[in-house]
Amino acid sequence: MTAEELLKDLTVLKDVDVLFTGWGGPNLDTNFLDHAPRLEAVFHAAGSIKPIATDQMWKKGIKITSAYMANAVPVAEYTLSQILFSLKNGWQIVRDVKKNRAYPSNVPAQMAGSYDSVVGLISLSTIGRKVAQLLSSFDVKVIAYDPFVTESEADELNVELCALDDVFQKADVVSLHTPLLPETVGLITGSHIEKMKTHASFINTARGAIVKENEMIDVLSQRSDLTAILDVTAPEPPNEDSLLYRLPNVVLTPHIAGSLGTECGRMGSYMVQELERYLNGQPLKWGISEEKFHKMA
Repeated sequence: MTAEELLKDLTVLKDVDVLFTGWGGPNLDTNFLDHAPRLEAVFHAAGSIKPIATDQMWKKGIKITSAYMANAVPVAEYTLSQILFSLKNGWQIVRDVKKNRAYPSNVPAQMAGSYDSVVGLISLSTIGRKVAQLLSSFDVKVIAYDPFVTESEADELNVELCALDDVFQKADVVSLHTPLLPETVGLITGSHIEKMKTHASFINTARGAIVKENEMIDVLSQRSDLTAILDVTAPEPPNEDSLLYRLPNVVLTPHIAGSLGTECGRMGSYMVQELERYLNGQPLKWGISEEKFHKMA
């Protein structure tokens, strides 16, 4: 059922013990929960539970688990593909070939390559950590900014912790994975983008609002050597008159990094596994507490 169909007749909830939801699921507010007196657990076959979770749900002690880890897989894979392509300075070369209708004569001088280059991650969140793990198969140095990660945790990921400015100054590619929280809105400024190395690339698969977009656009307008690969923007999609559509050094994709098509099956599979644990009295592998919820995107 869609959320709209369900809300037309909430009496169907009276005997429900567990609930499976996904994108577009219903808000678990007081009215909803009053009609579901037996509800014990919610299995959310999507990423963030932010659209459905409520204070009333936590107060009632309803367990909730999410397929956020499953959704992290394609995001990390998308990110890895763009990091490797960017280390080859691929998007700059594509632009030059189209513009000049000829192959550039100085390709080797323009690229960092995937040997002994530096990849910067902003936040070692669930996705950030998966990206770091995927990069461990390559001959690159990974640096990261995350004020909540300890040195020992970073060492386990073979990642060097740095200040935020240092990530932008040192990395050949910077990839953003910060959760969208009140504290992270506008975290990335034009000054950070301006500090990037020649021919460097910036990837955003997190949330557009984490970046001061107008400031980024100003820098990208002046620095044609930089490339911004944006799977997310604010607003999303950008306004019709946004320069993001016209700047040649901006690559826009319409929020495709997350689960799409058959990839959504992985999220359903994760929640079926969680149901099996729940029925067998085992701890939920991807269960989300109220405390954890407030730290997530």
